[in-house]
Amino acid sequence: MKKMNVIIAVLSLLIVAVCARGQSQTGADYFVGKWSVVVKGTPNGDAKMIVTLEKKDTLIAGAILDSTGKEISKFSKVELKDTTVTVYFNAQGYDVYLVMNKKNDDHVTGSMMDMLDAEGERLKNATK
Repeated sequence: MKKMNVIIAVLSLLIVAVCARGQSQTGADYFVGKWSVVVKGTPNGDAKMIVTLEKKDTLIAGAILDSTGKEISKFSKVELKDTTVTVYFNAQGYDVYLVMNKKNDDHVTGSMMDMLDAEGERLKNATK
């Protein structure tokens, strides 16, 4: 009987461990990396950019890059919630912000300045 209790306990712990590992990432762990983002409907047409986010100690930092990888602007502020990150930066002399919401493991949706729709995809071959 004692062996049966041990076997049940081990199986229970194994199931809990597998379930915990299978959960999708949230917060900083999800957003860290490089994202190819398209902001639709800007006055100059659709804007393509790369959003790069990295963990620095307990904070998140990063920058906006153009499609060639040249830095446009560093983030002045980053607000992080479980499934949303908001990055603040300066673009063409204006202070703007971009909201990115988790859609699935490798895609985000959101908006720039709560006016323009944005879609993004994780760049998997990018170095962090």
